[in-house]
Amino acid sequence: MTDLSGKKIAFVATDGYEDSELTSPWEAVTAAGATAVLIAPEGGSIEGKNGHTQPVDLTTDAADAADYDALVLPGGVVNADHLRMDEKAVAFSKAFFEASKPVAAICHAAWTLIEAGVVKGRTLTSYPSLKTDLRNAGAEWVDEEVVVDQGFVTSRTPDDLPAFNAKVIEEIAEGKHPGQHA
Repeated sequence: MTDLSGKKIAFVATDGYEDSELTSPWEAVTAAGATAVLIAPEGGSIEGKNGHTQPVDLTTDAADAADYDALVLPGGVVNADHLRMDEKAVAFSKAFFEASKPVAAICHAAWTLIEAGVVKGRTLTSYPSLKTDLRNAGAEWVDEEVVVDQGFVTSRTPDDLPAFNAKVIEEIAEGKHPGQHA
C-alpha cells in the first residue's frame, strides 16, 4: 500500500454532500497514513444527504491551501451547488490548481471547479448531468469511471469510488504536478 504519512489532505464540503463520496476517500487517505481535514463554509458539523454527520475542523475563511498537500471535493447536488456560491470555497479550490497540487472531484463537485475557472482545456468526468456545463466551460468531458489529467482526478458516481480512491492516493503520493494549473 502507498504510504501518505506526513501528507495533509483538505476535504471541502457542506450540508447535502453525498455521504460515501466524503467517507470513502476520507477512509482511504487516512488508511494510507495521511491526515484528513474537513473544511466547510461554517463551523460545527455538516450532514450528508443520507444522514452521515461529520465535524468541521476549519472554516473556508480560515483555510489556506498552502497548508495542504491535496484537495478532495465530494459530490452531492446540494453540497456542490452551495459550495460554488461560496467565494472562499471557490478561491480555496482554485489555489490548489495555482500551486500544482493534486485535486480530486467526484459527481457534482466539478461545479465548484467550473466556478473557479480551472476546467478549461482539461479532460475530466463527472455526474452525467454536468456534461454540458463542463463542455461550456471549455473542458473535454468523457464518460469513464476515473479520469486523471495532470494530478486532477475525477469520477462520476459512488459506484466509481474504488477506482477514484486508488487514483487519489496515487496522485497525492506523486506530489505536485507541473501540468496542474489554474
